Amino acid sequence: MWRSRNYRLQFASAVVSALGTAAAPVAMAFAILYAGGSGTAVGLVSAAGTVPAVLFFAIGGVVADRLPRHLVIVAANLVSALAQALFALVVFTESVKVWQLVVFAAVNGLAIAFRMPATEGLLMRSVDRADASKAFALFRTGLNGAQVAGAALGGVLVAGFGPGWVLALDAATFLVAAGLGVLMEVDGHLRKRTGLRTELREGRTEFAGRRWLWSVVGQFAVVNALGVGAFAVLGALAAHAKFNGAADWGFILSCDAAGMILGGLLMVRLRPKRLLVSGTSAALLLALPLAAFAASAPLLVICAASLLAGVGVEIFSVNWLTTLRQEVPHDKFSRVAAYEALGSFGLTPLGAAAAGPAADKIGLDRTLWCATGVIVAATAAVLALPDVRRIRRTADSPK
Repeated sequence: MWRSRNYRLQFASAVVSALGTAAAPVAMAFAILYAGGSGTAVGLVSAAGTVPAVLFFAIGGVVADRLPRHLVIVAANLVSALAQALFALVVFTESVKVWQLVVFAAVNGLAIAFRMPATEGLLMRSVDRADASKAFALFRTGLNGAQVAGAALGGVLVAGFGPGWVLALDAATFLVAAGLGVLMEVDGHLRKRTGLRTELREGRTEFAGRRWLWSVVGQFAVVNALGVGAFAVLGALAAHAKFNGAADWGFILSCDAAGMILGGLLMVRLRPKRLLVSGTSAALLLALPLAAFAASAPLLVICAASLLAGVGVEIFSVNWLTTLRQEVPHDKFSRVAAYEALGSFGLTPLGAAAAGPAADKIGLDRTLWCATGVIVAATAAVLALPDVRRIRRTADSPK
């Protein structure tokens, strides 16, 4: 695992850029608020960063399968560095305008659409099957740790120095990540081009032709929409109504982050044979915080449920990446990863948008129970599929 030069460089690149990326949303929000903007403006800029990513994921997958993936990552990091540097410049010159920030966020979102499939594809190529689970677990543990540290650092730096410096720091981390990417080696031979439309169709066929793949992606679309998107709204509402508001909500979220780190460390050791059964079953843990809030459980119980939910996210993620490494051909992986990301996260903004109106209409506790039930039902439906149950860890030999 650590013998792979690309893995070491990619690990370092991901951790460095994650530090800045986790701090940037704090800086973005307060840059707008300090300039007299509203919560609506903050939401608009946030949304502007997700829409291009969703729209261009599939094309990003084609490019990442067609070109050397490390160079795609370098280019995407340079684009993100430029966008964040311009964002910082606008803040430093005290000329913040929402339309400018929307453009910068959209450019960064476009870079994500190309960087994410290339990153997953290169990661698959950088590890042998024998080391895959441990490598993925360590990679995600480092990533989660950097995100936790970056979010905390972002708050401190914004309070002490202002949002412009945090945005400049984010731009610098992208430059460092790009420099590390230049040092990576070409992951295999360049693939012969057959046309964008043909390659998009090949990726879609590869995705749709595996029932276990699109079934689990469908399950996690629901789980992410409710356990991540809706929970971000419903949890905050419940913490405000039943506990000490923002302080307790922040503590609950920190338990979730700690759970993800703990889950990653556990998966360094664990090697379940039934990859998808283990992974998809762990998604049930994401229903625990919703159910605990709905049942008006004490704060410590909700924190414990949130910790377990974080563990569940990592158990699923590591088993899922291991399954993809084992089952999907390398030359098509980035395209499959693009469709997978589009499916898994496409409903998350909708879940967040619908949660508040649902709570207003049928009540907070009922909405929480409904979300819990849907997560359980979606997971049970996927576990009932023979294609999901048959996927097992194979012999540890290179594919």
